[in-house]
Amino acid sequence: MQVAVPRESAAAERRVALVPDSLGRLKTRGVEAVVERGAGERALFPDAAYEEKGARLVASAAEALGGAEVVCKVQAPTPEEASLLREGSALISFLQPAAELELIAVLAARRITAFSLDLLPRISRAQSMDALSSQATVSGYEAVLIAASRLPRFFPMFMTAAGTVPPAKVLVLGAGVAGLQAIATARRLGAVVRAYDVRSAAADEVRSLGATFVELALEAQEGTGGYAGEQSEDFLARQRQLIGKEVAAADVVITTAAIPGRKAPVLVTAEMVADMAPGSVIVDLAAETGGNCELSRPGEEVDSNGVIVHGVQNLPSSMATHASFLYSRNVSELLGLMTKEGEFSPDFSDEIVAGTCVTHAGEVRNEVARTALEGAAP
Repeated sequence: MQVAVPRESAAAERRVALVPDSLGRLKTRGVEAVVERGAGERALFPDAAYEEKGARLVASAAEALGGAEVVCKVQAPTPEEASLLREGSALISFLQPAAELELIAVLAARRITAFSLDLLPRISRAQSMDALSSQATVSGYEAVLIAASRLPRFFPMFMTAAGTVPPAKVLVLGAGVAGLQAIATARRLGAVVRAYDVRSAAADEVRSLGATFVELALEAQEGTGGYAGEQSEDFLARQRQLIGKEVAAADVVITTAAIPGRKAPVLVTAEMVADMAPGSVIVDLAAETGGNCELSRPGEEVDSNGVIVHGVQNLPSSMATHASFLYSRNVSELLGLMTKEGEFSPDFSDEIVAGTCVTHAGEVRNEVARTALEGAAP
């Protein structure tokens, strides 16, 4: 079975879908890799490292994509790239199917069997394939480093001959994978950390990392698969009213609240930002999906009366080496699940395979994407 790894075409994307280390494991399962030259360079995996693991290097994406049975990517291909895929082949990547309707239509028309890692079921058997979690780990870590570099204060407490410097006060909103990693990193840097999550189950995890869990007089909002449920506007309004004092008291606020397939909830309003001390920093990990902070702008740093609001974008790409290493493990595990004796043979009775499948045999199998396409049809 031939698997292709093209160079990512998005300008700001530095990750690569499969790293050389993963190719050795896949080779034992009868998988041969074709890698576009330079595919791993931005993540610091040179072409020579792929050759050492037995990969065949090709000069162009068209050459890699056109002959492969399976194509592995990080970002979704453009519709133009999708048209280069061999008809009837397979694709594994992040797809965000509800937001990529033109692409989904092309994949279905070319009878591509496409799998989106965004849709992986949150079950214990799928943990090794959970790319959303692995990349969120990178994001949570990086968010704290960004905040520490922009905050005009120390994170840890210092006792000096000139006096005592108090530790920074960090507030983390959302205690999923990214939030927990942000808490752990901020604690390692010596900050005093408080955290809030709408899921009551998150309280023990927050406390286990040495942070204080913020208790609000609100009902828990448990969703499925470990995610928070979608909140009503009434709930969000009451939440914002109660969380305002916490935001005002913080030197750093890191927001991580996201609901898969939905616009990010606004947790921090412009009025809350106005109450923060000048020099404070907000790092919004949800900026790409609308933002948890009302003032966030994707990929931009906004100065609001001395408060920095950082709308980070594609944060895992900024730590491309380890982000690629983790993502590659996720992809190779999913690929291994669907490979039998050197043949690509997905079992659609498996809930992991069925849950991640977006298109197959000319049909759009993902219900959200199918409904959106039907609604967009003239």
